[in-house]
Amino acid sequence: MKKTIWILLDDRVGSRHQAEGVAHYLKTYDFEVVDKEIKYTIFAGLPNVIRGRTLLGVDNLSEKELVAPWPDFVLSASRRTAPVARWIKKQNPNTKLVQLLHIGRFGAKDFSLIFAPEHDKGKYCSSNIVYTVGSPHFVTKEKLAEAKKTWSEKFSSLPHPITALIVGGAIKKRQFSLKNAADLAQKVKNLKQKEGGSILITTSRRTGVEAEKTIMSYLKDVPQFAYLWGDKNPNPYLGFLACADNLIVTGDSVSMCCEATSTHKPLQIFTGEKWLTAKHLRFVNSLVENGFASIFLDEPKVEKQRKLKELNVAKDIAEMISRL
Repeated sequence: MKKTIWILLDDRVGSRHQAEGVAHYLKTYDFEVVDKEIKYTIFAGLPNVIRGRTLLGVDNLSEKELVAPWPDFVLSASRRTAPVARWIKKQNPNTKLVQLLHIGRFGAKDFSLIFAPEHDKGKYCSSNIVYTVGSPHFVTKEKLAEAKKTWSEKFSSLPHPITALIVGGAIKKRQFSLKNAADLAQKVKNLKQKEGGSILITTSRRTGVEAEKTIMSYLKDVPQFAYLWGDKNPNPYLGFLACADNLIVTGDSVSMCCEATSTHKPLQIFTGEKWLTAKHLRFVNSLVENGFASIFLDEPKVEKQRKLKELNVAKDIAEMISRL
């Protein structure tokens, strides 16, 4: 009989995509995967030490979906879903819990496994924590193949090599400065003058209007297809990953960098100046040291097309869960 696993899907894109990525591979192990949408009230912002093993902070509609028969496993992702997982185990002690991302010391003993990126090492120690290079994500070979079918014709007039430029922005209290925006854009311009070709460029909510304007001003003469923050047209993000020959990603986003590695294409990461935190830099260095990426340097190098090492944290996590 199939083992059942509930996937607690948070309403925040980052943690949701991590859970979806692992769920995809769990299906290959013959799990019955059941998605549980978790929506919240204002009380979800309370510390987990207060929320404990309760449904405090979960809205009524989500609560009504959390009923017996209870699953064999629960996969939670993010601090906010951890109390929900613990509440389920309280109802059925035989349910095994797996958590993506640190939740702190409180309640950690209820989980069979906690997966956390190695750049978060040092927060606390526990024998049930497994550290990974990077984080799981939602991009799969199947999604990239489908995106290539959808978008390749749209980009067919662009000269090769095509570079996907994926821009994040501000993190915590650190702005994405205009100096860093100009530096990134100038490096990309220099690279395209060296190797020719074109760019596929996308920005995010965190980029900022002025930084975005600065980047686009520097790159106005480079053949391109742009999808900027706020664009209402279909999002070509997966198409960028699928159709580009190489990629440049800003190092502020663990998700974007890990998603870029799924393409196995040359990946360069822009770190900027006085911008990334020590944790972000540890993450970027872990990708470089393990052969998944290189740093986008002052004198950008033309990366030869080659198949890079596979970084598939979601697949690895699914395999470990299957052994529980």
